[in-house]
Order: sequence, then C-alpha cells, then structure tokens
Amino acid sequence: MDTRVLRTFTTLARTGSFTAAATELHLAQSTVTVQIRALEKDLRVRLFDRLPSGAALTGDGARLLERAQDVLDAEDRLRHEAHSAAPVAGSVTIGASESLCAYRLPLAVAALSQSLPAVDIHMRAVVTPAEAAEQLKAGRVDFALLLESGIALPQMEAEAIGRERLALVAAPGHPLAQTADTDTSLEQLGEQAFFLLEEGCSYSDAFTRQLLALPGKPPRMTRFGSIEAVRACVEAGLGLALLPVVSVAADLASGRLRAVRDFPGVPVQMLRHRNRWATPATQTVMARLRQLAADGWPDGPVA
Repeated sequence: MDTRVLRTFTTLARTGSFTAAATELHLAQSTVTVQIRALEKDLRVRLFDRLPSGAALTGDGARLLERAQDVLDAEDRLRHEAHSAAPVAGSVTIGASESLCAYRLPLAVAALSQSLPAVDIHMRAVVTPAEAAEQLKAGRVDFALLLESGIALPQMEAEAIGRERLALVAAPGHPLAQTADTDTSLEQLGEQAFFLLEEGCSYSDAFTRQLLALPGKPPRMTRFGSIEAVRACVEAGLGLALLPVVSVAADLASGRLRAVRDFPGVPVQMLRHRNRWATPATQTVMARLRQLAADGWPDGPVA
C-alpha cells in the first residue's frame, strides 16, 4: 500500500475538504479524489460521506484513521532514523485551551521560533480533554496543553508541567470589591450573579458545584465559551467571574477589575497519545515548553 495515499486519507480527514486537502498536499483535487476512491476500493469500505459541506468520515473511516496514522508514524520514524544527524526540523501543532493560547503560548512560541528556526509551530484551540484526545487520535495536534486538575483517558498520558493561579474577580463598583480583602467566603457568594466558562472547563465546573451546594436559592450563573465575553460582562458590573489570573492581569493592574477571592491554582497538563511516536521536533518543543512553564513562562517581548 502506498503511504502517500494514506497521507491523503489522514489529511482529508483532518481538513474535511477535498479542496483544502489538495492545497495542503500540493495535488490536483482530482488526484485526491482518485486516491481516496482507490483506497476505499482496496480496503473495501467507504471512508467518507461526500456532503455539500465537505467530506465527513464514516464509522469505518473513523475506525481506520488511527491505524493509518500509525503506519505514517512508522514511516516518519524510519526516515528520522535514516537521517538521525540532521538538525531538528518539521511542523508541530499544539492544541491548547483558550487562556493558554491567548496569554501563554504566543510569547513562548515566539521564543521557540527564534531558537528552532527550522521548526514550524502552530496552535489549535481545544476546549475539553475529550476534544483534545480526538484531535490527538486524528493526528490534528501533536500534543495538547490544558488547564485540568487531572486527566484520565484511554491511550492518553498526561503530565503536569506547571500551575496557573485563579481569582474570582469583579468590577471596582461591585459590593464585594469595596475592600482590598480577597478572603470573601463562599457563603457571601450565594446571592451573586456569575459569568463562567462553558461546561467542560474543569475549574469552572468545580466552582459551579461549590455554588450549587450552598444553602438557599441557587446563584444566577451564565456560561460562555469565551474568556473575553466573560470578562466584558464582569467589567460592566454585571457579576463575578472565576478566571486564570494571567487572563485578567492587565485589568487587575489598571484597576478595571479587582480580585475578591483567591483560589488554588490549576495544573497545566501536557497531554499526548501514548502510542503515537513523537517526532524529534515535537519532542524538542515539548521539552522546551516544560522548561518555560517551570520557569514561569516568558512575561515580555522576546529580545
């Protein structure tokens, strides 16, 4: 079996578009179509449903995708062994939660790009560990960084490489923000309005459970998929929010927001597929990010 056809298969599965796959692989769209039809004929299964919106994996396609990726991993490893003295080079895609994508990784990637000029680093937003696992299985990301207290998923291994501080924040005019005290008790929060990140965010889910366990009427809670939406509502004085300190550091420094309660930090978990071979470029980027997280991440422009 020609591994180039398998690479076309995995690329089409990742992009969901014959046109996008052809562009990425530098092939004519008709060539992609022919290769996929040939692979389906060879395997005697239908791999994709052709829809007006693009190509969607069938059940058989999803089942065979990881096996195809295993073959391509073996090919990549063989090529690396044949050229083991070559400099670290290639493409690495990092899946990461919104706060890490927006507030930690840009400076870190800039620093890595300077020290690893032959490595092309990309970022891809992921929300939950389950979503990250699917992206890893499909080969869309090489590893993921998530804010989670713990991750236990089949075929995945997680490693805590750092911690992010959390704070409950409010606008300066909020009654709980009238003092410099950050020891607001949970009981004081029972009648407040909250703007939290959507379900699947581990620290927001844990805080929601704490709020719902309070006696009396449940607090009012609105959940968004965006830190910016949450922060805008809080800055407007509409309620409170639990957010990573790094995402509101500028607002706290300027006085636009105030911390009313400190929370234990949440671990930064590095998630990877246990059975997938990591290229030298991926291994190097992972090692450098471990060190950057241990050192507290870059906090200013890269020189």
